[in-house]
Amino acid sequence: MTSKLIGRITNIIDPGDALGEVLFGLIMALTWTVGSRLVFEKEGLNVHDLIVATIGCNVAWGIIDAVLFFLGTTFNKSRRLRLFRQIKTARSESAALTVLAKEFPIAEAPFSAKGADADALYRSLLTLARRADPVKTSLPKRDLLAAIAVFVLVSATAVPAVIPFLLIDSAHLALRTSNLFLIMLLFVTGYAWARFSGGRPFYAGMTMTCLGLLLVAIAIALGG
Repeated sequence: MTSKLIGRITNIIDPGDALGEVLFGLIMALTWTVGSRLVFEKEGLNVHDLIVATIGCNVAWGIIDAVLFFLGTTFNKSRRLRLFRQIKTARSESAALTVLAKEFPIAEAPFSAKGADADALYRSLLTLARRADPVKTSLPKRDLLAAIAVFVLVSATAVPAVIPFLLIDSAHLALRTSNLFLIMLLFVTGYAWARFSGGRPFYAGMTMTCLGLLLVAIAIALGG
């Protein structure tokens, strides 16, 4: 069931984007729970306020992230349309190839390509662009679903943070459990990241955990 759910999510949104949103949500939740532990030692902990604040923060940022994701997707599509028009109106074939090379630099690709192969690729793209017709930028259902997925991923990361407070009577123990649970999820996120990218899962999990905790520490230190 879990694999099917992951498969559905990655069919809607890029795995890297999805995991990035999960990481962001976990960091936001940890910032609240770890920061609350510091307050707890001095002033006492209001569990209700912490639950409301954690969920509210992640939901708010889920909405913001979803809107930004949608705007970014729309921007990229409009930019591609502009590129298409530049190719169509290029004064010469060499000018059109220069536009393509600037937009899709082979030097940044994770492989080494010969000059002749790169030229052949750009010429193929040029042929495709010249034969194609422009498509009006619209609001595809897929982009809307992807934005909704972003909102759900960021918002849902607040759930593991608040569950311990609903199951454990001791606020101190619940807070420790919540922090531990979120830290474990940081590791799981890094592990999954490596599974999708072909890296080493354990090392990626440890790296993601350390990076997440570092970002949480920075956020708390800066008053976030």
